[in-house]
Amino acid sequence: MSDFKMKDIEWAKINEDVLASLESPRKAFWIVLAVCFALVLCGVAAEIYQYNMGLGVALMNNPHYWQTYISNFVFWIGMSHSGTLLSAILLLTHADWRKPIYRFAEAMTFFSIATAAIFPVIHIGRVWDMYWVLPYPNQHAIWPNFRSPLLWDAFAITTYATSSALFLYIGMIPDLAICRDKAKGWRKKLYTAMSLGWMGRATEWIAFQKTYVLMACFLVPLAVSVHSIVASDFAMSIMPGWHVTSFPPYFVAGALYSGCAAIITLFVLLRYLFKFEAYMTPEIMDKTARLTFAIAMAWNFLNLSEYASIWYSHDMFEHEMLIDKFTGPYAGVVWTMLFCATVVPFAMAWKKVRVNMWAMFVISLLIQLGMWLERFQIVSPPLASNHEPWTQVVVWPGLVQMTITAASFGWFTMLFLIFCKVFPSVSMYEVKEMVYHRNKHGKQKLQDLDKIKDDMIKTEEGLS
Repeated sequence: MSDFKMKDIEWAKINEDVLASLESPRKAFWIVLAVCFALVLCGVAAEIYQYNMGLGVALMNNPHYWQTYISNFVFWIGMSHSGTLLSAILLLTHADWRKPIYRFAEAMTFFSIATAAIFPVIHIGRVWDMYWVLPYPNQHAIWPNFRSPLLWDAFAITTYATSSALFLYIGMIPDLAICRDKAKGWRKKLYTAMSLGWMGRATEWIAFQKTYVLMACFLVPLAVSVHSIVASDFAMSIMPGWHVTSFPPYFVAGALYSGCAAIITLFVLLRYLFKFEAYMTPEIMDKTARLTFAIAMAWNFLNLSEYASIWYSHDMFEHEMLIDKFTGPYAGVVWTMLFCATVVPFAMAWKKVRVNMWAMFVISLLIQLGMWLERFQIVSPPLASNHEPWTQVVVWPGLVQMTITAASFGWFTMLFLIFCKVFPSVSMYEVKEMVYHRNKHGKQKLQDLDKIKDDMIKTEEGLS
């Protein structure tokens, strides 16, 4: 572990380093971007093939209507929760170690939702009818059923996507002004328009802080409600394996868990590609890994509670379903999920592992694999072991489904890398604030900070 501490960074160097990341990332950035683009092209080709041949080529048939596509949808919605939700919670609890990593975590949220939104359209098959997934009043009276969790699903996800985008944008305004003052050409025009004339006045900072904290307070309950509603899509059915009352907290914990793993993956990726070694330090990785470990234990507790409540219940159908999961045709999926999501996280109990970037990179990928399989094992086994004989069909994802699934990861990573190339992925003003607070001289000066702020407000009011 390096002896270099973040408090040793000079303020002027923070601007230079972050602005340099927008111009000259490592060459590996272009290689990763090219691979992601190739995956997206493969996904487009698979979707065109599915469009021409019909949904049968995706092996979707009664009763396996969604299968892999709904697994992907729930996985990406879940991943979207951690970025904005954790950023808001850590902001409200004054955890300063969030400052170098919260920007890209919030961006992860937005692009995860953008990726999840693709799957209902793909699933429809008739893409020209994509507006059918929106809850608008129509002559068929299909959607405006306010007792259906599907309706509230659309409202909650749309509200969360809009709020997350606003939260991300508002937090970037001071940094966009810094970029505006240094940039040239098309970048200067873009940053000038998006910075909204920010000049860094004391009154602007006060309004900014109030707005940012208010939005954080609004986003925390909203994020929890969104995944609770997604869980209700399953829990309100009478299908054995889905009719579980603990699904809402279980889904929320699972969403936070997979999102934290994704943050670790992107942490290591950005640290290397954009040369952020001085900002994304082993110390911050250590704290992120501890948080992930704590959430992993909460998720495992809820998972084991679900198994125990079914095992000791008198519901023979749920009992059969649980045994079938561990011994039936999908047993390999369930055991692999338990290894990746339950056993692997215990490696984070050791500090040497938590501060090792590439070890954490591998662990985070295994956890995400486990959480994707967790979504899959929720959807497929109950559909394959229904009590109607004609529905007892074991179906595995085909080439088309897996190609589109791989393309979704390429699509997400491609959008995310483009964002980091255009916009500062490390918050310059908050890192400066963090460095200032960690500097012992800064702590002494903080005593006079309120007096300085009041003087500046009076000065600006006098000028106006």
